[in-house]
Amino acid sequence: MSDDAIWRILRKEGIQLRRMRSWCVSTDPEFAAKAADVIGLYLGPPTNALVLSIDEKPSIQALERKIGYVHTSSGKIVRGIKSTYRRHGTVNLFAALNVATGVIQSKVTAVKKRPDFQAFLDDVVAEVPVNQEIHVILDNYATHKRNDDWLARHPNVHFHFTPTSASWLNQVEIWFGIFTRKTLNGASFQSTEQLTQAIKAFVNTTIKLLRRLFGGSAR
Repeated sequence: MSDDAIWRILRKEGIQLRRMRSWCVSTDPEFAAKAADVIGLYLGPPTNALVLSIDEKPSIQALERKIGYVHTSSGKIVRGIKSTYRRHGTVNLFAALNVATGVIQSKVTAVKKRPDFQAFLDDVVAEVPVNQEIHVILDNYATHKRNDDWLARHPNVHFHFTPTSASWLNQVEIWFGIFTRKTLNGASFQSTEQLTQAIKAFVNTTIKLLRRLFGGSAR
């Protein structure tokens, strides 16, 4: 059979060989209750409360690699990335998504231990009135647990955990996906400093775009 005939059959049957899908099944016995708690914060947040979706993207590598254009055997010219690369270290990105406005507050760190997480939380709540309730949606990463000392110092902050193996219920994961596609995929960085600047540039661009769309109310 010719290549064209095979491709016609694949298209007719809806088979897309290059498409990939992943799945994650939660076995948490309290899935329904935990999911309802998180979804309830999205759909009906408490009056005058701030709802934040927080997570971190750990160990982002500053990879340096050659990027150019390749003339393929089929005659097409495509963008190419060399398979070999140089490593220049890693950084970690903490991000807090304001569920109501879509605005991101972020912090790049060298490590991602519990004190770093708490320091980021300090930055997030610094400008929030102490009498305003803050509801934070988190996954079950170890750093997010055992923060009773910090919570005791911030009685207006309440943690809500997604069900086990269901971090996809955390809306900031959507932003991380966009960030990865727009900033990291196919990129080359000669240092962690350059990588950090690229991260900050993406965050600032998204904030400017939101403010252009919604005016000064996007905070």
